[in-house]
Amino acid sequence: MTQTASSPAAEAGHGMLRVVFYTAILFSVFQIITAAFSPVSSSVVRSMHVGFLLLLTFLIYPLRGGSAAGTSILTKLVGFSALALGAYHWVFEAELVQRAGELTNADMFVGVVTLVLVFEAARRIMGFALPLICLGFLSYALFGEYLPGVFAHRGYGLDQVVGQLAFGTEGIFGTPTYVSSSYIFLFILFGAFLEQAGMIHLFNDFALGTVGHTKGGPAKVSVVSSGLMGTINGSGVANVVTTGQFTIPLMKKFGYRADFAGAVEATSSMGGQLMPPVMGAVAFIMAETINVPYIEICKAASIPAVLYFFTVFWMVHLEAGRAGLKGLAKEDCPDPWVAIRKRWYLLAPLISLVYLLFAGFTPLFSGMVGLALTVVLIFGASYSGRLNGLSLRLVFWIALGLACSAFASVGIVAVMGVIAVLAVLLAGYKDGRTTLKVAVQSLADGAMHALPVGVACALVGVIIGSLTLTGAATAFAGYIIQLGAHSLLLSLVLTMLTCLVLGMGIPTIPNYIITSSIAAPALLELGVPLVVSHMFVFYFGILADLTPPVALAAFAAAPIAKESGLKIGVRAVQIAVAGFVVPYMAVFAPELMLQGDKGFDATIYVFFKALLAVTLWGVAVVGFFRTPMNLIERVLAFVAASLLVVALPITDELGFALASVVFGWHLWRARRLSPLTA
Repeated sequence: MTQTASSPAAEAGHGMLRVVFYTAILFSVFQIITAAFSPVSSSVVRSMHVGFLLLLTFLIYPLRGGSAAGTSILTKLVGFSALALGAYHWVFEAELVQRAGELTNADMFVGVVTLVLVFEAARRIMGFALPLICLGFLSYALFGEYLPGVFAHRGYGLDQVVGQLAFGTEGIFGTPTYVSSSYIFLFILFGAFLEQAGMIHLFNDFALGTVGHTKGGPAKVSVVSSGLMGTINGSGVANVVTTGQFTIPLMKKFGYRADFAGAVEATSSMGGQLMPPVMGAVAFIMAETINVPYIEICKAASIPAVLYFFTVFWMVHLEAGRAGLKGLAKEDCPDPWVAIRKRWYLLAPLISLVYLLFAGFTPLFSGMVGLALTVVLIFGASYSGRLNGLSLRLVFWIALGLACSAFASVGIVAVMGVIAVLAVLLAGYKDGRTTLKVAVQSLADGAMHALPVGVACALVGVIIGSLTLTGAATAFAGYIIQLGAHSLLLSLVLTMLTCLVLGMGIPTIPNYIITSSIAAPALLELGVPLVVSHMFVFYFGILADLTPPVALAAFAAAPIAKESGLKIGVRAVQIAVAGFVVPYMAVFAPELMLQGDKGFDATIYVFFKALLAVTLWGVAVVGFFRTPMNLIERVLAFVAASLLVVALPITDELGFALASVVFGWHLWRARRLSPLTA
């Protein structure tokens, strides 16, 4: 099992491990300062970002697993040495630029040791899968000249490989690390503050209040709450272990089988990575990789995200009908609007963040403003609770808003000044000091949560650097293009299988980076639109975490559900089966991702067709609609859904006609069996 960043985070503030706690805070402060004021160059930020990641990893994760207390003195010294290696790029920045491509002995030492430490850090956090894959690419760069025929390259010296991977912007300090050190860290920190402030409770109460009393309500609560968590949390596995602690026992209590309860939570949580604005942090890397505005990535992901959650919601509804499961009693469900009134201030930063992103501001600016606004509102809500009378509180919030509005003329310094004043005011009473402790804990948690993502981003730079150095990606893409000349569908299936296999045991971000480097360019050459080709590999990178035999999200749900991770994974694939088809529909009908030039009407038509196809697949898989469906109805429903996806001449017409026959026949049969169901 992959270790999570949250387990060492809980230990980091106690006893001898306080050094970890304060290091994490220092890491977060460094990232905030560099994001807000840009006092150093991007290359320095990247190297120090990797240095802090390595330091925290070696402080927390011992050699052979276990708790942070198990790390040896030598391991801790290695961690601080890793930070010093990061600082090497800062101290000798000018010299490194002047002698770019000509490494000294000291440069070689720093480069080789840094590469080794990045590999070891990834192994400690994520296991062997990703490091072994990256080691294969590194070996190809070093020894590929000895391979036979077309697989060989011209050969590169050790100094060339080290220079490519450990210096410059093509290797471990490449685009993924740049995005991790700027956008991703801020958004993770943003989510950490909201989680500490009670956003999980708000989402759970809202989900319970809106769908908890409906048919299969407990499972629908999981779908809604996990989808909402996806807007602030970039990790599907983290969603499983947070919202799943509440939703899985609730589903089991109301009659859902353990494997189904775990599968619903795993499927919903992984879908959170499709949900803008965070999208598992992949959206930021995708925007930088293909040089497309971030907002265009969010727009392209919006309809597939809706379809994905509709799929899960629909499967839950059908399963509840088949098993005769009811919802919670209405009086036992909280009022969703009361929950919003109590914690309205937590929604304001999220709404502001989405507005800024859709208004065209950069993710760095939007993330910084969203984070600052979150802290202001949390501090402000804590202090306003001490004020007596509605009018006095209103005056306080107006004054606070006017003070923050100085941001327009002074910049982020104005907001930070407001935060500092509020911190001084809160320090004067007990509840205020509790709020300050929550903020400090959020700084530490944000750094801890960034470890798996950041280290993965650094390590996959080895793959990108090796591919750009040797040109191997071009060769692989050539094979897919040759295959696609005869069948685009066959190329898509090959790309899907590549994503699913690579995704077995490695996170979504490195999976996307690998497949987008070697497969997405081939799809582009075959006529698939740029954004759609990259979304295709991203989509299946997410679904890889649901696909056995590895299925990280399913195994994360296993101990909570008290069921086999393999059984949960198989069930999760059944629930998400229609979701496996959505990327194919987008390739043959790019309007589904708001691409192409056929206009809004075409998008509406394709969206409706996709909804109908998902509906048909759901009833075919579950075998229930108004009443249990017989084998003929299920087969016809499956055929109708397939016809709607194929996108060949007259297949849409045949699909609509057959769907009408299936639903008409089933409703007629249901009325005959039980008039009360009509």
